[in-house]
Amino acid sequence: MTPEDALNEARAGSLRPVYLVAGEEQYLAARVVAALAEAARASDTMGLNDERISAADTKIESVLSAARTLPMFSKRRVLVVKGIESWEGGAKGKNGDAFDLLADYVQAPAPSTVLVLAAAKLDKRRRLYTQASKLGCLVVCDALSRGELPRWIARAASERGNEMSRDVAELVAELAGPELSAVSDAVERVCLYVGPGRAVDEEAVAACIVRVRPATVWELVDAVGQRDAGRALALLNDVYDPQDRGLRLVGVLAWNARQLLRFEAALAQGASAEDAARRAGAKPFKARDLQAQVRRTPRADLERWLLTLAGVDAALKGGSRRLPKAVLEHALLTLCRAAPERHAGRGA
Repeated sequence: MTPEDALNEARAGSLRPVYLVAGEEQYLAARVVAALAEAARASDTMGLNDERISAADTKIESVLSAARTLPMFSKRRVLVVKGIESWEGGAKGKNGDAFDLLADYVQAPAPSTVLVLAAAKLDKRRRLYTQASKLGCLVVCDALSRGELPRWIARAASERGNEMSRDVAELVAELAGPELSAVSDAVERVCLYVGPGRAVDEEAVAACIVRVRPATVWELVDAVGQRDAGRALALLNDVYDPQDRGLRLVGVLAWNARQLLRFEAALAQGASAEDAARRAGAKPFKARDLQAQVRRTPRADLERWLLTLAGVDAALKGGSRRLPKAVLEHALLTLCRAAPERHAGRGA
């Protein structure tokens, strides 16, 4: 099942006797484990039936004994066992391999206990994993793909009562991803910034995450589009943030290039400028600016921008020994060159 499926079961209070929460996306895993434990505690008014165990410090017999312990003054107890991957080195109980003993328990669990097993990494060939998958109690918490991340961001904003367009969600993903803990923090900040019931727009993202005025970024894009290297370098001085090495600026520029490509594609399909802006994820009043940008910057150049920015992103994340600002300056000079065959990130 997906993390959302498990969260829905927790909200409904319809809990299974066992959950195996496995995957390296620790934000999702922690959220699922907390929700399941909270739902299981709902009937325990005295708080006597909530037990947390670290597998690294516990033998399998102790875990199984705790799981089979009857609840006190409540319908059920909850037992959370974290880090069961620590048993991967061959931990054994008196009656065999720890994972096989857990797999046996999963087949015939104690009905009065909600056992939540958590592992960041687990061999998928193990009987415990395949058994949990077969019984539908495996919760897979893998990292979201780049394509899934904007949907997750828009839904997270909606859960906080704020609307967020797909395009703005793409921008947040570009700036804060891919780890969900950082993404969730960014979503919370922009939602608090705009206030309850208000839409999150580019201005809010700029104020809370990028700390760069969108107008200044547009000016930088415009300077590159006009191949004005001098103005582009001057504007870089205004927007460069040494704390993040310019990574967020690169994210904004890449997002902007993709928006222009979507706008240009919509125009090519016969859409009006206003409709093309909507399809690109921009507000209709920006249609004129987008149209001017597209006229100045051919599709081949926009594609070249994305290649260059991908190289810059890799360089800023450790792929280059050069100073971050020097990497960005080189990238801007590359983007301002007229020859499309001169590619990205070379020398970045």
